[in-house]
Formats: sequence, structure tokens, C-alpha cells
Amino acid sequence: MKDSGAGTAAPPTLTHRQILLVFCGLMLGVMLASLDATIVSTAMPTIVADLGGLEHLAWVTTAYTLATAVSIPLYGKLGDVHGRKRLFQFAIVVFLAGSMLCGIAQSMGTLIAFRVIQGLGAGGLMSNAQAIIGDLVPPAERGRYQGFIASTVAFSTVCGPLIGGFFTEALSWRWVFYVNIPLGAVALMVTSVVLKLPRKAYTKRPFDHCGLALLTCGTSALILFTSWGGTQYAWISAPSLALAGTAVALLAAFVLVERRAADPLVPLRLLSRNTIVRVACPLTMVTGCLTIGMSTFLPIYQQIVRGHGPTESGLLLAPMMLSMMVCSTLTGRLISRIGKYKRFPLIGTLLAAAGLAVLSLLGTDSPYGHLLIGLMVLGFGLGTIGPVTTLAVQNSVDPDDIGVATGLNSFARSIGSALGAAVLGAVFAHGLADGAVAGGAGESGMGVTRQAIDALPAGQREATLAGFADALDAVFLAAIPIAVLGFLLALLLREIPLRRGPQHPAAASADTERKLSEAG
Repeated sequence: MKDSGAGTAAPPTLTHRQILLVFCGLMLGVMLASLDATIVSTAMPTIVADLGGLEHLAWVTTAYTLATAVSIPLYGKLGDVHGRKRLFQFAIVVFLAGSMLCGIAQSMGTLIAFRVIQGLGAGGLMSNAQAIIGDLVPPAERGRYQGFIASTVAFSTVCGPLIGGFFTEALSWRWVFYVNIPLGAVALMVTSVVLKLPRKAYTKRPFDHCGLALLTCGTSALILFTSWGGTQYAWISAPSLALAGTAVALLAAFVLVERRAADPLVPLRLLSRNTIVRVACPLTMVTGCLTIGMSTFLPIYQQIVRGHGPTESGLLLAPMMLSMMVCSTLTGRLISRIGKYKRFPLIGTLLAAAGLAVLSLLGTDSPYGHLLIGLMVLGFGLGTIGPVTTLAVQNSVDPDDIGVATGLNSFARSIGSALGAAVLGAVFAHGLADGAVAGGAGESGMGVTRQAIDALPAGQREATLAGFADALDAVFLAAIPIAVLGFLLALLLREIPLRRGPQHPAAASADTERKLSEAG
């Protein structure tokens, strides 16, 4: 029998002003975690020039992504058992320690190691921030807050390269990491003073060490497969196939272990008995795939094909970020007002597909208005999807499971981002094989600069730029079926009424089961 104090305490009563202050601290944490996934991209050449280690450059990003992904489910589970306030603050401290160490790194090896520490903190920031909102705000009012969280993630992901480029050019690449410290300190201070959550009554439970080890190793193999495939190793090669086989075997073993665990790290009933979680998490993967894909390849169009610098490129891509932020915020508020959420991802995925179709027609001399329309439509689409999945997942589970369910949804976003970068990157590399390579570019195209292309003879230069434009068009075309898959998943997403107040976990669970049955 559950300890009654573990999850039945009523949510604390905070004034609207206190909730807003807490929310600002949570948003800062989310912004830090999502910003550092992309902020280093424009600083990479400078980092290599300073520290060396070009052959290990990809690990600066991979190490962070990997550590973030594997730590998210653990933070979700620990938050449900031990409470989320101290865990969130612990994650801030770990993240800030990693940021400081990254800033003083003197070699590529130490920078990669310190990025792992950063990622371990980021996993707790992403999952616990959204779960804390679930503790403080009933689902019927949660939409507006999740909308702000989604807009923060959109801002950080899209603007990361711009901010990284600014600090690298104006100060030093080390400030890409130092900038986290004052922001994180503010988040730590706000949550320490204002955030009040009910204490969890500790009940000794057997920790699922085996499940954690299998999930960590299986996820690591999967992310390494997606990161190395098509770059360091061919997709069909012994190392790639070994990583893929290892990932499948370990994750299958994880499922078997979780079925028998006394207190599983990820309760499989959340997937087997809850159709909303089963559909919302893949939909989140689609969103992560599209978001990371566009934040990766749209700057290539601006910088390589159009010849803009990193800062100018970021400013020209700002309409997508702004449309995502505005639409995420408005969608969250509308959900809170009308109490329904299913229609929004249906509209959003169709808008995303339409925006991608517009972008797939870009050429070497397309006017900025063409790009602007595609960016705005795509941004509106992604912004409309953003707030929905976390809200739907949290509303469909017992309050005692909010942490692990939110963590599972955040984990799905991380995996979707890794898969999106891999799949769309493979499409891009394949597109270059027939175009840019003939014009003198490298096989992957990712290390080519506009200056190097401009140094080519006129004929080769035009062929290279056309090859890049065609390869990017292929990327945007390939992303359309992914958006359509999101639409099909949104059709399957069941909608249950948003709870308007706190409920006892047992009552909430029974009510949820009844609503799910009625929705089916």
C-alpha cells in the first residue's frame, strides 16, 4: 500500500504573483538546458582553433545530448519519489558547475567530459520544470504555462546559434558557457525563496538499478548510431550495425526487466494502459525531429547558399522563432480557455507540412519574402503543437506519476531530436553527393564555408551553390512525411476533459480510467 504522504498532499496554495515568480525561475532553467544544445554550434571553429582536437569535435554536442537524454527518466522517477524542489536545484548546481568547467577547459578531452556534466544537469532542468508546473497548477489552467515553456524551448533552440555567434565574435567562445552562470544563479535564488512544494514522505523502495543501466546503455548506443552513422561510419558498416543491434537488444532487455521490477524506473503501464501517453510521446518525437532539423539546416541555407554571416543569418531566421513563440503562447491560453487540446496538433502538423513545402522550393536566388513565408508558416505549425503533448500526458496520469510521465515525454523529444538530425542529415549528405561534391565541396558539406566556395572558379562556384540548394530542398521535402506522420498521430490522440482542481491520486486515477474508456 502506498504511503499516503508520498503523493496525496494537496498542492501548495501560492498567490498568482508567487506562481509567476516561480515560473520565471523554471523558464530560466528550461532556457539554459535547451540553449546549450545549440549555442555551441557557431563557436565550434573557434573552439577547435584554440583547443585542437578536430577529430573529436562532434563529441562536444554528442556528449551533451547523450547525458541529457539518459538522465531525464531518472530525474522523473526520483522527483515522484523524493520531491522535485531540491532535485531541480541540484540539477541547476550540476549544470552551473559543468558550465564553469567548460569555460575553463584547456583541451578538447576535458571540454567533452565537462559537457557530460552539463548534460546531466540539463536532464533534470527539462523534466523537473514541467513536472513542477504539474504540481502547482491544475490541468485546466496549465495550458498557458506550458505554452510559455514551449515558446522558451523554441526561442532557445532557434536562437542558440545566433547567441553563440555573438558571444564568440564579441568576447570569447568561453562566454558561450559563462553566460549560463548568472542566469542559473537567478533561477536557483528564485526557486529557493519562492518555490514551495508538498514534502514527499519517504518510503523505502528497491531502486531499479538494472533498468537504469539497460536504458542508459541502450539509449547511448542509439544516439551514437544516429550521431556517427553517415559521418564517421557508413550506415551499412560493421560499427554502425553493431551499435544498432546493441541498442535494439539492450532496449528490448530493458522492457523485459521493467515488466518484472518491483518499482520500475519507467512503469510500462503508462504505455500499455494509457493510449494518450502512447500517442503523445511519438508526437513529441516528431516535434523534436522537425525542430532540431530546421534549426540545423536553415542556417546552412542562409550562410552557405545566401552568404550571410552567423549573426545576420540568425536575425533573418528570427521570424520562425517569433512565430513559434507567439503561437505557443496563444495556443496555451486557448487550451486553458476552452478546455480542449486535440484540434491544435491537427492544425499544427498541417501548417508545418505546408511551411516545409514552401521551403522546399527555395533556390539560390529566391527572394527573402519566399523564405519568410515558409518560416512563418512552419513556426506557426510547430508552435501550435508545442504546448499540447506535455499537457495531455500530465492530464491523463495519476498525480503520483506526473514526474515519470513528463520525463518520458521529454525523453521522447531528445530521441526525436537525435533521430531527426540523423535522418535529415543523411538526406542532406545524399543530396550533396550529386551536386556539391562535383563543385569541390566535401562529401558531408557540413565543414564547408562560403568563403571557400567563393574562392572557386565561377562555374564551380555556381554548381556548388546550386548543389547545396538542391540538397537542402531535399531535406525540406523529406521532412514533409514526418509532419504528415505527426498529423496521423494527432488524429489518434484521445481527448479527455482537463481537470480543474487537485484530486486525490486514487480518485484521479479512477476518473482518468473512466474518461479514457469513454473517449475510446
